[in-house]
Amino acid sequence: MKNLFLVAYLDIRESLRSKWFYVYAFVFGGLMGLFFISGITDSVVMGFTGLSRLLLVFMQVTIIILPIFILVTTVKSISGDRESNILEYMLSFPISLKEYYWGKFLGRFVTVFFPVIVALFIGVLWGLFKGGDLPWAMVGLYSALIFSLCLVFLGIAFFISTLVKSHDVGLGLSFTVWIVLLAFLDVALIGLMMQNRLPDGLIISIAMLNPLEAFRIGAIALFDPELTVIGPVAYYLLDTLGHGFLMLYAVVYPVLLGGLFALFGYYLFKRKDLL
Repeated sequence: MKNLFLVAYLDIRESLRSKWFYVYAFVFGGLMGLFFISGITDSVVMGFTGLSRLLLVFMQVTIIILPIFILVTTVKSISGDRESNILEYMLSFPISLKEYYWGKFLGRFVTVFFPVIVALFIGVLWGLFKGGDLPWAMVGLYSALIFSLCLVFLGIAFFISTLVKSHDVGLGLSFTVWIVLLAFLDVALIGLMMQNRLPDGLIISIAMLNPLEAFRIGAIALFDPELTVIGPVAYYLLDTLGHGFLMLYAVVYPVLLGGLFALFGYYLFKRKDLL
């Protein structure tokens, strides 16, 4: 465990020396500052106001920006080390493959999760400063949703990073994954439903396999337990799963999926030619 935490610490130090980390932190911190300046906490949209309104907008930003930032910055973790011969140098020390892989995973998770959660709590503190009520359950569940979203795309990124040998190929695959998952939020599935006349339940089930869709539905359910903003689909989801199990699914499913991809990546990392 000592070597694992050492590798994680080195990865965090490396991230802090990189420009992408400060751009990443500036994006979320800057957007939160922009929300404050624009007076978004004082506006009312569809009944949402104050801190609830701020978290709702932050959720819409997170679902677009967070996945692509994680994929693009993380996909070079192992493939980049392989190309620059850092992997060969690291393995010359008494560090096992398991310690190296999971140490990199842990270190990168800290660097992608920390700026987002700090921006979230800055928004919460601002809402309290403005005299709003603090919905502890909402903030806690939203933090869990962000945790699960970071973990699932981190797992996918590490899987891609071990699958390819070239950083450029990994970057292309990352963009492809991001675009496909975004497309299957609504547009592609609606087109599939209209062309093939598939059962609505099957289409919704396929949609819920998308971790972005699970995050989106879970985040909406925090603010609107009846899911009125998504229309008739809400009746199927609530009748089939119920609000409690839907929230549990939105948090647990991405965590399990990300862990599965990370394990597959570790399996490939052990079995393939390292250099």
